[in-house]
Amino acid sequence: MFVKRKVLIMIKQFCLILLSGLLLNAGPVQAKGPLLKTGNWRAVLQRPDGQQIIFNFETQFVKGKQLLYVLNADERLLVDSIQRNGDSVWIQMPFFASGFAAKINAKGDLEGVYNKSYGERRQIIPFYAAYGSKERYTAAAKPLHDITGRWSANFGLKDSPESKAVGEFQQAADGKITGTFLTPTGDYRYLEGVVSADSLKLSAFDGGHAILFTAKIADDSTLGSAMIYSGLSGHEEWQAKRDANAQLPDEYTFTKLREGESKLNFRFPSTSGEMVSVNDERYKNKVVIIQVLGSWCPNCMDETAFLSEYYKHNHARGVEIIGLAYERSEDFKASRQALAPFRKRFDVQYPFLVTGVKVSDEQRTEKTLPQLESLKAFPTSIILDKKGNVRKIHSGFNGPGTGKHYDEFKKEFEALIDSLLKEA
Repeated sequence: MFVKRKVLIMIKQFCLILLSGLLLNAGPVQAKGPLLKTGNWRAVLQRPDGQQIIFNFETQFVKGKQLLYVLNADERLLVDSIQRNGDSVWIQMPFFASGFAAKINAKGDLEGVYNKSYGERRQIIPFYAAYGSKERYTAAAKPLHDITGRWSANFGLKDSPESKAVGEFQQAADGKITGTFLTPTGDYRYLEGVVSADSLKLSAFDGGHAILFTAKIADDSTLGSAMIYSGLSGHEEWQAKRDANAQLPDEYTFTKLREGESKLNFRFPSTSGEMVSVNDERYKNKVVIIQVLGSWCPNCMDETAFLSEYYKHNHARGVEIIGLAYERSEDFKASRQALAPFRKRFDVQYPFLVTGVKVSDEQRTEKTLPQLESLKAFPTSIILDKKGNVRKIHSGFNGPGTGKHYDEFKKEFEALIDSLLKEA
């Protein structure tokens, strides 16, 4: 009860920080030096239930500009929108409509809130960050087990394809651990944490994911008493068994064409305002990749980075890409604004189309791509041959956080496109 009351007080205090900044129209101070102390930070998102989602970031001052890098295992996610007025700081994450509003205290540390928009609702979580620390979690005791390897996991303890996952971990002698979970709809990107005695903690933060995995390691082959904590209040049980041959359900069967269908037929406005149809002249006799995405989706961020580079190197060979966006709003201007950071950060040269249908709409498939049975996974890639026929549907995306699986995906993807380009 004490933790919950303290968290509520913190939320009220820092909502006032946000509000006061807006009311005063406080602009950034044009300081000659860094807005924040440069170096390493340990950040905490404090949930009302007492659980802490911990991550790290590093601040630099480069060519007169303050930069921040969110650190998760091998990932360094650039954040370049930082503003300060007096002892108040605003840090805007590059994607996912999220950011931080904080005060700099007497020690130079940060205390404030993390706020994230989910369209019609907003989530606010107390946040603080201590300067000068590289540690995420400290191993209080020597690890009793080494969980390096491949694990068959079940999220939510349900018997369904969507609940299945494969965990892959690398554990060091001091207990530090990195890894990820692969699921039928994508991966959990870069996870980092520690094994202390018989306890596991893994966390990640990228502005989209704010997540903590905990578990008790019963023995070298069993993870139990396990929970997933996400955002302010999300929580779910999970369990895992060591299995070197663990496999996911076939991702290609997640989304299927309806019986009797072979082609797609759609027309939506692009973020630049022009109407674009898959039947336009520019797509005839081309291999076309339809990228189903949302600006709220971390795996879509990884896929956009990959596809944008692929397009630049292969467009001249006869490859086209169309992005179909399902946002949290039906408003065109709001959706276009949400997609703008993706286009800018990854220099996307192919069109993003705004479907105007919310991702939460249960009729989204029927309203936009009625030739499909059901559109469940974001992202999903639909690959068309030169005649416009659907040749492959790939649900989910194994990004760079999955290591060899990302390399395998790229190899298979490139081989498929090459084979389609060679067809008459």
